[in-house]
Parts: sequence; structure tokens; C-alpha cells
Amino acid sequence: MPAKTGGGGGFRREAAQQILAGGSAGLMEICLMHPLDVVKTRFQIQRGTTDSNHYKSLGDSFLKIYHTERLFGFYKGILPPILVETPKRAVKFFAFEQYKKLLGYVSLSPGLAFAVAGLGSGLTEAIVVNPFEVVKVGLQANRDTYAQQPSTLSYARDIIKTKGLGLQGLNKGLTATLGRHGIFNMVYFGFYFNVKNIIPVNKNPILEFWRKFGIGLLSGITASIINIPFDVAKSRIQGPQPVPGEIKYITCFKTMATIYQEEGFFALYKGLLPKIIRLGPGGALMLLAYEYVYHWLQENW
Repeated sequence: MPAKTGGGGGFRREAAQQILAGGSAGLMEICLMHPLDVVKTRFQIQRGTTDSNHYKSLGDSFLKIYHTERLFGFYKGILPPILVETPKRAVKFFAFEQYKKLLGYVSLSPGLAFAVAGLGSGLTEAIVVNPFEVVKVGLQANRDTYAQQPSTLSYARDIIKTKGLGLQGLNKGLTATLGRHGIFNMVYFGFYFNVKNIIPVNKNPILEFWRKFGIGLLSGITASIINIPFDVAKSRIQGPQPVPGEIKYITCFKTMATIYQEEGFFALYKGLLPKIIRLGPGGALMLLAYEYVYHWLQENW
């Protein structure tokens, strides 16, 4: 039987189950999908065909990274997301569940409540994850071999020493990160739970798995398409600037406007293919892992 949730002990147990399930789902997703995140970041920080390290296609980027940086090049910057992915996803799902519960006291339709709870969870998640994103993007932008690049801790210490903890340092690009995570989670959770409630449950467990996976896949793809301009702006702000010593990309919307004016509308969608390939199936697997682990914990704890 599921664990009782009445009283303080019940709330703590329920919260622990949500945190453990969310953390497990996030850790699994990052270990499987990180190489695509590296490719996505490289696409987003390159500035047109004049860039000396220009990637012509998704396949070309994989070949060039492997040729010049070898296998570990695909796992550059993985330590920050591994360190943060468990608490990040734990925050993501726990916050979603708590916002959803709070919105039960407000006269919102269930469908809208899922989206608003998703927005709240995304904004909360962004505040937690942004410092790790600054370190991750900087390491992923480094094109030296894996052995030559600085360690995660030394790179983070260097940022703190030279730029501090504020919006020019370890929290650079916070507004873009808030936009990226807030919009993504709003669409991701809103789409998934609304559509899942519309399509009938299948009694066959295998078909039920694929029903949920298909809805999760569409949720991840749709959210990725809608939020990617914020993702591109975030990568430009947090990544290396075009001219060393000169800060070109500062604020979220100004960065979007600059990219649009100088590189065109579609530049705001750079890295969309690897992002979709990662967050489509990755987002689906994360939702399923969360649901199945959470259900198991409710049954056995």
C-alpha cells in the first residue's frame, strides 16, 4: 500500500520519496545524454561560417570533436551537471509537486494548474542550477583536449576569484536561465500531464509504458522548440565572448536582439537538433523514471 501522507511524518516521507525519485531520474538522464549537450553548446556559441571551428552538421560536429578531442571530449563539463543533476532534478520534481498542491487552493482549472506549477518549478530549479551552468558551459566551450583543459574545481575557483559570485561571475546569465527553465518546465509538465489525462490508460504494462514514453517524448520536443532562444542567449552570455576582454552579450533579451540583428532569426534556434535528440527521449525517460521510482518508493517505504 502507498505510504500514508497525513501529518508531519507523512509529509517528510512523501517529500523524501519525491526528492529521491527526482534525483534518480536526473542522474540517469545526464549520464545517457551529456554528449548531445556538448554538441548543442558548441553549435550555440559558434558565430556563423566565419568561425574557424565551424561545424557544418550534427554528424560533422561529432566527427570533429572525436578527431580532435577523442572520446572524453563528449564528456567535457559533465562533473558540474552530475554534481547538480541529482539535487536539480530533485528540486524540479519536488517543487512541481508542492506548487501543484498549493495551486489546489486556488480556483484554477487542473490543466492550467499543471502549467503554472511547472513554471514555478522551473524558476526554482534555475536559481539552484545557474552557477553550475556557468562552469559547465565554460568547460564545454574549451576546445583543448580533455587532458589539457582545467579541472571543474579549478575553473570554478578562477571564476569566483576573477569575477565573484554575482551576475558577472558565478551567477552570470541568471535571467536567461530563469527564462529557459521556467518556460521549459511550464510546457513540459503542462503538456505531459494534460495529454496523459486525455489519452486512456492501457491495461497492458508494455503498451502503457510506450503510451507514457510517447507523451513524454512530445513534451520534451515541444518544450525544447519553445524555450531554445533563451538557451542560445544563455550559452552566449555564459560562454566565451567574441572579443577577449570585451563583453558583448550581457542581458537576456538584448542578447537575443543582437543575435537576431547580426545572424538572423534562425540563429536563435542554433543547436535545436541535438537539443531535441537529447531532451525528447531524455525528457521522456526522466518522467518515466520519476513516476516508476516514486511509485516503487510509495509501495515499499
